[in-house]
Amino acid sequence: MKILLNSAAFEAANEGNVGAVKRFDRLLTRGDWIYLASLLVPLFVYNVALKVIRIVTRPDPPGVLGFVDQVRSDLLFNLGFAALWVGVFAVVRGGWPRRAVLGLFHLSVVVVVILTTSAHFFYTTTGSTLDLSFVIVSVSSLGEIQGAIGSETTTLHWALISAVLFYTLAGPALLTRLLTGTWGSPAEQEGRPGRAPLTVALAALLLFSLSVVPSVTNAGNAFARDPLANMVVNEVATTEVEATVPPESLPTDTSLSPTPGTEKRNVVMIFLESTRAQSTTPYNEELDTTPFLDELSRESLMAERAHAVVPHTSKALLATTCGVEPPLDTQKTESEPGIIPGRCLPELLEEQGYNSAFFQSATKTFERRPQLVENFGYDHFQAIEGMDKTGYQRVNYFGYEDEIMLKPSREWLEKNGDDGPFMTSYLTVTPHHQYVVPGRYGTKKYSSDPELNRYLNTVRYQDFFLKKLFEQYKDLGLYEDTVFVILGDHGEGFGEHGLKQHDNTIYQEGLHIPLLIHDPKKPEPRRVGELTNELDVLPTVADVLGYEVEGGDYPGFSMLSPPEDRKLMASCYHERTCLASIEGDEKYIYSYGNRGEEFYDLSTDPKERKNLIADQGEKKIEDLRDDLLAWEARVGSSYDQQRPQEETNASE
Repeated sequence: MKILLNSAAFEAANEGNVGAVKRFDRLLTRGDWIYLASLLVPLFVYNVALKVIRIVTRPDPPGVLGFVDQVRSDLLFNLGFAALWVGVFAVVRGGWPRRAVLGLFHLSVVVVVILTTSAHFFYTTTGSTLDLSFVIVSVSSLGEIQGAIGSETTTLHWALISAVLFYTLAGPALLTRLLTGTWGSPAEQEGRPGRAPLTVALAALLLFSLSVVPSVTNAGNAFARDPLANMVVNEVATTEVEATVPPESLPTDTSLSPTPGTEKRNVVMIFLESTRAQSTTPYNEELDTTPFLDELSRESLMAERAHAVVPHTSKALLATTCGVEPPLDTQKTESEPGIIPGRCLPELLEEQGYNSAFFQSATKTFERRPQLVENFGYDHFQAIEGMDKTGYQRVNYFGYEDEIMLKPSREWLEKNGDDGPFMTSYLTVTPHHQYVVPGRYGTKKYSSDPELNRYLNTVRYQDFFLKKLFEQYKDLGLYEDTVFVILGDHGEGFGEHGLKQHDNTIYQEGLHIPLLIHDPKKPEPRRVGELTNELDVLPTVADVLGYEVEGGDYPGFSMLSPPEDRKLMASCYHERTCLASIEGDEKYIYSYGNRGEEFYDLSTDPKERKNLIADQGEKKIEDLRDDLLAWEARVGSSYDQQRPQEETNASE
């Protein structure tokens, strides 16, 4: 009897197993399961492994619960991706539709691998998560960034990429052939799939939905989410604030009006690439990186609390040269003809008889620089394509050491310097990532961190260039009649807050910049302790030259008479990533829910180590957040006002 019962139980269990196998076979054939699994399983392991690497290499690795929370989204998203394709294969069972599905399946896997890999290396390089708008811009301007990509890849990387692509395209067919004797061809399957595909589709939808549930730890939602899920959320979960800026309130009809004190003196603006205040001698006496800049500071107007508006070069150039906030996007909007909602300094000075020229030691095509410089109103633009590179060292993927600008600068000055007043601008590139130190002046040991030490030595090299440029103006007899503006375009991060480089470094290492106005006719030291930013350069230059601005108001203030009470606004380069405001010593950072809000007292915590957000009233933080979002909307509206009306309507 016992034997019979055991036999019956075995048969029942076996029938259950057979039933399960039949259900799986009814959903997909054995060949289809193998074909799908041969790509989806490695993809799942690969994506989750990348996330695990990012988690364990964070400066603050989490405990067990934090680890589970931070990897949860990736597990769910990749399971949802697998369920999606199981459902699609179950519904589309043969013929040309199945062949089309096969093509889309392979393409989608390739795209997912590219995006997750890009997001991984973008994070490990910069500390920032990758957003979809930046991906689209990068793809549309691939020629500009191929140098950056090449600088981060080796022959081994390309060999691995080739192997992965080969397996992605050919591996499933080969594996299916090996295990089933067929090539996994889209032959017509018998029967109907029943309700199983609907169940799988619902499962995929549920898994995708759960993958975007906010993190319960303080790791930040952008980091905790799967990279693709994060891109989607950032695009659809946007906090919209409407604001309209009346066209008549924009400084688009301004002009310089001479006064009895007007002096038509030359103006030179020198943008120090990626130069943060704390890495220069005038702002940090413990470093001797910039002795010449320090010497100048003792005879100059020096802003002690100057800030970038957006820590990105093109944005900084616009804010400084045109005196208005740059567009808060990654779309290169600033290079569109006629888009700038304010008249820029070269254009204003041209009406007063000035010639103008812009020099840079970078390639001219990077970020549509010729169009941008033309938009500013410069007469002459010269990049490394028009310079003799003999004897000069390449320092990164898009530029040469800065002294390459000295010869073309001298040639232009010799030709134009005696024809009346002029405005020249110089943009350096040596301190930009990859921080390659030219061998011209050797190196010093500033830091035990090799990357930071290289950066500090590039800042030191830049100081030698600055000294030689001043010597050039003295040799040509132009120095005494020239006003020099020297500033960092933005700062640079080295992991102080988990961020590297500058685009999204909204902390002081990314925003606090050196800013000096050197007037050889008034060589007395003067310190501006009030808050200032790049918007103040245009009104300060007009003030120093003795001009009054008519026909409109710029948002900045002359540093000769700065306001005591003022709130500065700043934005990350990547859209919907972060905004910041500084008022007095209080700094607030809003990150669109991608990470927790932050509040710092810079008077007692200049390195922003202690987040005081929990000590602030809810109404105070709400007002600060609303102010930032309203500012962002006003900046966007000011650029919309400049676009043709039909284009604005189309974008809406």
